[in-house]
Amino acid sequence: MKNKYIDLIQQAFEIPNGEFTFDEGDLQWFNIPLMDLIKQYGTPLRITYLPKIAQNIQKARRMFNVAMAKVDYQGDYNYCYCTKSSHFSFVMEEVLKHHVHIETSSAFDINILESLHESGQLQKDTYIICNGFKRPQYVENIENLIRLGFTNVLPILDNKFELDLFNFDESKRFNVGIRIASEEEPKFDFYTSRLGIRYNDVIPYYQDKIQNNPNVGLVMLHFFINTGIRDTAYYWNELSKAVNLYCELKKICPELDSLNIGGGFPIQAHLDFAYDYEYMAEEIVAQIKTVCHNNGVPEPHIFTEFGSYTVGESGAILYSIVNQKQQNDRELWNMIDSSFMTTLPDTWAINQRYVLLAINNWNKEYERVHLGGLTCDSEDFYNAEAHSNAVFLPKISTSEEQYVGFFHMGAYQESLGGYGGIQHCLTPAPKLVVIDLDENGEYTTKLFAKEQSYKSMLKILGY
Repeated sequence: MKNKYIDLIQQAFEIPNGEFTFDEGDLQWFNIPLMDLIKQYGTPLRITYLPKIAQNIQKARRMFNVAMAKVDYQGDYNYCYCTKSSHFSFVMEEVLKHHVHIETSSAFDINILESLHESGQLQKDTYIICNGFKRPQYVENIENLIRLGFTNVLPILDNKFELDLFNFDESKRFNVGIRIASEEEPKFDFYTSRLGIRYNDVIPYYQDKIQNNPNVGLVMLHFFINTGIRDTAYYWNELSKAVNLYCELKKICPELDSLNIGGGFPIQAHLDFAYDYEYMAEEIVAQIKTVCHNNGVPEPHIFTEFGSYTVGESGAILYSIVNQKQQNDRELWNMIDSSFMTTLPDTWAINQRYVLLAINNWNKEYERVHLGGLTCDSEDFYNAEAHSNAVFLPKISTSEEQYVGFFHMGAYQESLGGYGGIQHCLTPAPKLVVIDLDENGEYTTKLFAKEQSYKSMLKILGY
């Protein structure tokens, strides 16, 4: 009878694969024996596997460049990293190794870029796409980047008042972009994005504020769909509207040459995830070319701003099961040694699901369980997978501790959870380990941060 955890997983999913393998009942991630990491560092433990960032950057570049070659597309492709997905230094440094451009969203982003430039990791010809609502400090920091000699800083105007906030250098032309306020899907609580300038106002705004302004040039049109890049009639309709607006604007604005389609490539959130990245890249490029050809205008350079896609699949967090509680006749609760609300806030806030696997004991029988966090909040739990309405893990025994891992959670969780700050029930931020490969292809580990101490919490609280 096939009633072991390994049987359950192999019946449902293709494991082993290029990412997940196992050895003598223990899980390996990118050939890294996770039990060895647990023995060295303990749990809870955050992990970032840097080579995965490079893999996804290279994959997207290859797909868009191949798509452009297939239709003889005349523009260039530019990959930008969306910094708000993860601001950690090791992420930014890894991204910049691969000559990626940068998208920012707030004032402190610019301070990070200045630091990276001072350390020699950010070059002055890098595109800096400045999105978000511009407050005075953000504007001042953008202007400072330009004064430092950065040649491709592009503030993306989010509303019709932002341009007036900038102080123009009469001796130097200043380039900007305009963000289109896209229409959202009907299921949303709102119909139009709060971000950007509405379609009907873009051209009149350009004619009124930019066209005859000798200090400002419009070089980019930007749009982004909140639900991401998906093969739906809604997405293709919004893309077509944006490209048609680009063509209309290009006819009166010759220096306009770039279309930014934002981010939105999804990441694997469950093991039976399926998404045709190549098809989507090819279809995006082909549709942009077709619309431009029909309007008699040259194809624009294409910019993307991939955040979660860049860094999400590089992250994992490991927990130990500290105890099991039988709450009624049917419910078994496996309690982890941390909190979902603080270390994986998306599972609580938006019911996000991640790849969940046992780390050890794959050769034991499995059982249906709920996973509970340590806080005294009734919402601190994880009890359903994307592919089923339950969580199945190896049966708990008193002779051996059980460990579990959540994978592909490398985007947003630290910032949303307030990493290193004050969190619910004063749950400490876990240790963070960065993994890379050396010149021989062997993995190396570096402890980036220890588990948060009570002293650091008390200091924040004023004690």
